[in-house]
Amino acid sequence: MSVLQTSAPAQLTLAERYRAVRGFSEQLAAPLSAEDCAMQSAPDASPTKWHLAHTTWFFETFVLGERQGYEPFCPAYRYLYNSYYNAVGNQFPRPQRGLLSRPSLAEVEAYRSHVDAEMNELFDSGAFGCDEEAQAARVIEIGLQHEQQHQELILTDIQHALSINPLQPVYREGDFLASGPAPAPRWVAFDEGVRTIGHVPAAEGAGFAFDNESPRHRVFLEPFELCDRLVTCGEYLEFIEDGGYRRPELWLSLGWAAVQEHAWRAPAYWRRSDEEWRRFTLAGERRLDPHQPVACLSYFEADAYARWAGARLPTEAEWEVAASAQTTGAPTGRFVDGAWQAGEAICPRRQDGVTTPLRECFGEVWQWTSSSYSPYPGYTAPDGALGEYNGKFMCNQYVLRGASCATSSSHARLSYRNFFAPEARWQFSGLRLAR
Repeated sequence: MSVLQTSAPAQLTLAERYRAVRGFSEQLAAPLSAEDCAMQSAPDASPTKWHLAHTTWFFETFVLGERQGYEPFCPAYRYLYNSYYNAVGNQFPRPQRGLLSRPSLAEVEAYRSHVDAEMNELFDSGAFGCDEEAQAARVIEIGLQHEQQHQELILTDIQHALSINPLQPVYREGDFLASGPAPAPRWVAFDEGVRTIGHVPAAEGAGFAFDNESPRHRVFLEPFELCDRLVTCGEYLEFIEDGGYRRPELWLSLGWAAVQEHAWRAPAYWRRSDEEWRRFTLAGERRLDPHQPVACLSYFEADAYARWAGARLPTEAEWEVAASAQTTGAPTGRFVDGAWQAGEAICPRRQDGVTTPLRECFGEVWQWTSSSYSPYPGYTAPDGALGEYNGKFMCNQYVLRGASCATSSSHARLSYRNFFAPEARWQFSGLRLAR
């Protein structure tokens, strides 16, 4: 049975959330061998072992390291597992993370156990129960959200690495749930007007958000329409068969250059075999299901398809306004934790039984928008090292909205601004049409 769940589990304490999030990272790594965990298949990807260590480094550096008397597990890790925080110090080069055979996976697991024990001791002492520790508690929440981002990267990065192996290895078996034909697309109209987008301030009862989701601000939108569902694999196949990858008039200039440079002929993980299309998934290679949402597209491919279809990509303001009209309370969708518990394959699939005008806003695939990743009016990056988390990446990237099948349910929210470079396509990224 497919699990369509909300992102509002029973209210957990900070300590309970910490243990749950950290434990799920270890569940995601459990199907992998030590050799699997050491692989880095692309400069933008990272080994699973590095993800496990870096998320631990975050808590050691920004929480435990601020406590008097704490001794680091290994001083060298401050350099090895620093991702991009210049205020903390130098970083080991990202493209070379796969060369780190040492420390071993067992040593990384020991590092996680050490930091978890120290954190649990703080929780059990009631250290975060007073007003003076409110900032520390917020840093821990950032660390948990940060680890959930890396859980998604564990899945997308290992899918990329395993896809290169001609043995077509399986990350984790899971049930593939077939869907009937996708319904004919319908257009949902939205009126012009001044709308407000961005994270609702905590004073108004909202939960966590990253700094790039604020401040809440007004935008003016012309009348627009959004397609009621995501673009499917079958629809994207029509684009391919109509010469989509051979027609430069459909592509942005940089996109056409990427098509030529990388010899793109289909989305990532698609291949033609014995007169049929197949795609590689975390559960191995499967026959392409034309009714499921298309995934693993770059911004350039999403934009070219929209142009071919006589439409366009939505702006992020249009997406948020439209999704907010469908969402009451926590977002619903098919998220990784629900699929994991149900024994389902971690793979985009069409959501059946949805009664709202817009379906598949959350779960399945992140949805490209036409909006450049830039600061909201009035945005200022926080002080200190954590101010480097989002603000300094606001250049040469595009915003994706929603959530994917690799996103945890408690990590999805209406105002979330994901972002990637326009050529990135190893993520679960797809599209919804606008006009």
